[in-house]
Amino acid sequence: MSTFDAAAFLPDELLERIRERAATHDRENTFPQQDLDELKDAGYLSILVPAELGGAGLGLEQAALLQQRLATASPATALAINMHLVWTGVAKVFSDRGVPGLEFVQRGAVAGDVFAFGISEGGNDLVLFGSDTDAAPQPDGGYAFTGTKIFTSLAPVWTKLGLHGLDTTSADAPKLVFAFVDRTDAVVTSDDWDTLGMRGTQSRTTRLNGAVASPEQVVRRIDPGPNPDPIVFGIFSVFELLLASVYTGIARRGLDLAVETAKKRRSKKSGTTYSQDPDIRWRVAGMGLAYDALPPQIAWLARDVDERGDHGSHWFTLLSGVKHRAVVMAKHVLDEAMLVAGGGSYFSANELSRLYRDVLAGQFHPSDPESAHATAASAWLGPLED
Repeated sequence: MSTFDAAAFLPDELLERIRERAATHDRENTFPQQDLDELKDAGYLSILVPAELGGAGLGLEQAALLQQRLATASPATALAINMHLVWTGVAKVFSDRGVPGLEFVQRGAVAGDVFAFGISEGGNDLVLFGSDTDAAPQPDGGYAFTGTKIFTSLAPVWTKLGLHGLDTTSADAPKLVFAFVDRTDAVVTSDDWDTLGMRGTQSRTTRLNGAVASPEQVVRRIDPGPNPDPIVFGIFSVFELLLASVYTGIARRGLDLAVETAKKRRSKKSGTTYSQDPDIRWRVAGMGLAYDALPPQIAWLARDVDERGDHGSHWFTLLSGVKHRAVVMAKHVLDEAMLVAGGGSYFSANELSRLYRDVLAGQFHPSDPESAHATAASAWLGPLED
């Protein structure tokens, strides 16, 4: 939206403070608690909550712009906050379509709850369509979850974990159960996050030992496998678009740093800055051409989610496609930015070095390259024949 002022929600001064802390959290492998505190104080955790409930009442299109902006300061902070925004975004998808069940997420976000995303499981390439976590029905209508979730961002700070598990014992089993659990002794967070990049997310492994979701926090029971249920569309659409936004933001920062460096570096041979070197100009131009394609794509799809557009069966290839393209583009831009900046960018103290490592995480998020291509192939060619 051309009239939307992202700086009103993420002022330059706040972004600079976040940027200054990012290198320390990466080096020390710590969670950016100050970033979270400042963002919470600014009302950022409730940007997708309707104004009548105390939130900012923004749409997904606006949130995507904000996440691009936040990622230019600290990719890890933006990616961690993404996981909270996914759940408030799904709650918005529900409320926009008249689907009840996630009002407690909206109220909780305004009240200060931090929601984490507990879907990923080691070796489970079904992702939203299946689970290795056991969901045991309780007499009161709640569920007890036992299993292991991986890549649980916001691990040190979340207050409610949104997750799924498989109910294999009810009369209508099997059913995939989507619910939220509180942080209790039945939830064990491992201190095992020691990675190449995105270290500030602290996306640790979470072990569930009969963690109970109360009946009020059981959101959906659906059949396993591909499913048109709003919970599947809500998670997939918001997750993919906000991920694409984070990696597009990383690319923008890499491009800006490359331009800044090219204008400062001076060639001993020619006596001019590198911004006047034809080869450097060609390289930066290629970065710009690649980057420019993504923000409009994200805005278009996010607007269609907000306005309940109808892409039918193509929704999933459009959403997985924009995430895939954003990551490929961002990796390309960072590769080129390192070359423009020269050998100094190879040092750990250089911001480009951190961005170069952070961007690599994108290939592991759903939809991964294989899944994105399989989805596109099915959309255009039809399903594989038996």
